[in-house]
Amino acid sequence: MGSLFRSEEMQLSQVFLHTDIAYMCISELGELGLVQFRDTAAGTSAFQRKFVNEVRRCDEMERKLRFLEKEIVKDNFPILDTGENPEAPAPREIIDLEGIFEKLENELREVNASAEELTKAHIKLCEVKQILRKTQSFFEEVNYSDGRILSSLAGVIDRDRLPAFERMLWRACRGNVFLKQAEIDEPLEDPTTGAKVHKAVFLVFFQGDQLRTRVKRICEGKLRFLGLHFFLFADRRNMAIDVMQKIEDLETVLSQTRQHRQRILEAAAKNLRVWFIKVRKIKAIYHTLNLFNLDVTTKCMVGECWCAVNDVDKIHLALRRGMERSNSTLQPILNGLTTRESPPTYHRTNKFTAAFQNIIDAYGVARYREVNPAIFPIALIFLLSQAQKSTNEVWSTFFSGRYIILLMGIFSIYTGLIYNDVFSRSLNIFGSSWYPAFDNETLSTSESVQLDPRTVNRTTDRMYAGYPYPFGLDPVWQMATNKIMLTNSIKMKMSIVLGVLHMLMGVILGAFNHR
Repeated sequence: MGSLFRSEEMQLSQVFLHTDIAYMCISELGELGLVQFRDTAAGTSAFQRKFVNEVRRCDEMERKLRFLEKEIVKDNFPILDTGENPEAPAPREIIDLEGIFEKLENELREVNASAEELTKAHIKLCEVKQILRKTQSFFEEVNYSDGRILSSLAGVIDRDRLPAFERMLWRACRGNVFLKQAEIDEPLEDPTTGAKVHKAVFLVFFQGDQLRTRVKRICEGKLRFLGLHFFLFADRRNMAIDVMQKIEDLETVLSQTRQHRQRILEAAAKNLRVWFIKVRKIKAIYHTLNLFNLDVTTKCMVGECWCAVNDVDKIHLALRRGMERSNSTLQPILNGLTTRESPPTYHRTNKFTAAFQNIIDAYGVARYREVNPAIFPIALIFLLSQAQKSTNEVWSTFFSGRYIILLMGIFSIYTGLIYNDVFSRSLNIFGSSWYPAFDNETLSTSESVQLDPRTVNRTTDRMYAGYPYPFGLDPVWQMATNKIMLTNSIKMKMSIVLGVLHMLMGVILGAFNHR
């Protein structure tokens, strides 16, 4: 209860770690979470710290993981989250992680590039198929009886751009072209954006090389030009067969490419959360090591940290575990320092008290060893500490304040019942403790009657049950002529009593804080 009533007693400690065991010792201290390191190299810029290259490597690994996560989310692939909290990997394992991330990123980028090219080719062939299908009727309508052979050019264009394209073609060719068009029923995928777009097939008939050059130039500038020329029905038939065969081959290759992409994403999704935790822990360790001073002669790293006095033994055990994990016999050293600096305020909280402490800290953090006001809104037995994790910030806010919401709901019911008693009509929940034992004649002839509590032990004319109403105001007061006088008196006296108690509590807290 002392740690809840006041902040923990803190001490400034000096840590001596050999470079061979520094990484694992900081890893163990990070898992323990009971120390706050100070920057002993404040005069050194961030780019001159010893482990700046390691931090950059961690940033690069995080970038690769974010790329994998983006690709997984794009395909609506579930990311496995077992709630596992792995320890920070050893320094030699970092190279293995970098190799895994590099391999996954390169494979995924190659697959994406291949899939993009295959998709573009597939879309283009689908457009060619639509052109062959829609232009069949156009050629049947063209009359070649005068002996002149017309050249033709076909393509696909967005529906909303077709009127502007038609006007430009008509004006540029001075009306010497014949344009036929037909809308494609199903929307086609845009290779650039991936969105479904409604398109139309057009077929331009013209004569002469000059018009051919002019029409081709307009098409190349206005839309993605396909460059199809039709002369004989047999050519179009052979082209249709060839296009259908190419589409089938492309769909097979594209399906295999997508399956390979899914296998890569599936392998990454199983370990993505664990990888994120490992990389962030590695980065945090090197950030902490950058706060140390390095003694080049002894290869020893010297740092300072604040820790609670009650946790010194736990910190010693954590340092020893770090030494053992490093397979070294070099003992870490933790010495207490004497300082006049004001220590940081540390309140030990759990999942129940943390929400109340956060509310108090939002208005102002108490000074070191000052009375903690967070214990007064709690007023319940706090529970054991358990870990919680959530990726949603809004949900985390509600989750951390779930006990506050529960207590506020209970208190709102309590105040609502009191409000009914004082300002509205009381609820007769438990039944009145009074039994008016008057006959009808007495009630009709008497202007007022009075209940006598001394009849509690009587058997015939008993009026009082012997115990008060369990909660609030007894319902019998609803029938009293002096109800308003009673309730006004209670409200006035209770407000004075509660106000004095409130001020008295502030005076007592001030006395505790006075040193």
